[in-house]
Amino acid sequence: MQKLSWLKRILPDRFIVALLCAIALASFLPIHGTAAVYYDYLTNAAIALLFFLHGAKLSRDAIYAGATNWRLHVAVLLATFALFPLIGLVSQPLLAGWLTPELLAGVLFLCLLPSTVQSSIAFTSVARGNIPGAVCSASLSNLLGVFITPLLAGLLISSESISGGGSLNAVVDILVKILLPFVVGQIARRWIGGWVAAHPKLVKFVDQGSIVLVVYGAFSASVVEGLWQRTPLSALAVIAVVCAVLLALVMSLTFLVGRRFFSREDEIVLLFCGSKKSLASGIPIAKVLFAGSALGSAVLPLMLFHQLQLIVCALIAARYGRAADAAEADDVGRAGAGVTR
Repeated sequence: MQKLSWLKRILPDRFIVALLCAIALASFLPIHGTAAVYYDYLTNAAIALLFFLHGAKLSRDAIYAGATNWRLHVAVLLATFALFPLIGLVSQPLLAGWLTPELLAGVLFLCLLPSTVQSSIAFTSVARGNIPGAVCSASLSNLLGVFITPLLAGLLISSESISGGGSLNAVVDILVKILLPFVVGQIARRWIGGWVAAHPKLVKFVDQGSIVLVVYGAFSASVVEGLWQRTPLSALAVIAVVCAVLLALVMSLTFLVGRRFFSREDEIVLLFCGSKKSLASGIPIAKVLFAGSALGSAVLPLMLFHQLQLIVCALIAARYGRAADAAEADDVGRAGAGVTR
């Protein structure tokens, strides 16, 4: 039994295995064409189901507490729109000898983007964090990012790369794909809330399943767009290192701030919502902001960072979840021992 317990600690769980399989499958058999269109419908349906179930599960008091947790929301916004851009600006002269001006602009553009929504909330759920707080923080970041990102890009990125403009499509996507299913779930809570609460494994399966679907679709799109052919291996390696250092630095800082000033549940929200960048919002904004010749280089760092953040956050979320399960098991054991006495 001790050997089996040791093996469980070092071997990845089924969620991580599924994630790695999705990445490998997308690398060799990416979905594209008409199949990709229908797959996108499937992914959207899974995301809608995820937020419907969370809406049915969460009490109104919990949602109100999440919406009024202004300290957490301010911390997430500062990490997204202050810490990231500051690191991006400081890194520009350090990377000037390694990357082309277009790729440099792409790295800075990555730092100006809002946080993700669905994956941030899903990872928060897997890690057993503050889900209402994550819904509010991630949604607020994404909504504000539609206006803040173009403004910061116009101020910080060289005018040669910028073509100007902005996009409100992300607002509609958030309202239809995220908030509407959540509200419908809240309305249906009076009829199905008890059933959803009694089946936590279902919510966990939808959480993890939606992440796997998103990873396969996102990675497939990157591969089809020529992720591995568009840029020399040397430039890809430099960008990969830059993305890894950027992610590690921001996650470390948000973790330290969260551990020092917030509860464990809010610490998880700040870690996942404050350290991630949205590909779904970034691509439409980049199409409007950047001239045609600069668009590919502008979004390449974002595509690499997006894949990396999904992998790393999945590993960390799974570890948080296992720790929470172990803590609950210990509490149950101590309670049982007390009853026995």
